[in-house]
Amino acid sequence: MFHEQRMDVDGLTPADLRAEYEADLADAVEAVGIDAAVEETTLDRDALTALVEDESPSLSLEEAAQVQSLADGVADAETVVEMACEHLLLGMTTGVMDVDAVSRDLAIDLDPKEVQQKIERRAPMSFDEFVHVQHAIANGQP
Repeated sequence: MFHEQRMDVDGLTPADLRAEYEADLADAVEAVGIDAAVEETTLDRDALTALVEDESPSLSLEEAAQVQSLADGVADAETVVEMACEHLLLGMTTGVMDVDAVSRDLAIDLDPKEVQQKIERRAPMSFDEFVHVQHAIANGQP
């Protein structure tokens, strides 16, 4: 699950990592059904259907957390977001990385200030941005 600490990426690309996480999200939707997922999240039916059909809808980190929280044994969405971001910070500490290093290693265009604001939840983060930041941090672990 995306909110758990990731210590390596085992040769996965950011796209591979996102596909892995989207499969988890699709499983969560399928477990409760699309109708229940529509009622329990802020996502519309089209986005949830896209997840189940192996498409890659545009999601915010919060929306991905809402879907992940549908799975058995997963905390509420707010806690999932908090855990996900805390694990990014922990990974940076473990890997002795600063936001400049993370920004340099990203395959997307985020400057160090944006990286810091997003990790600290002072700026909105898309799920795609989260996956890229997590990939850069996990890839930089000793």
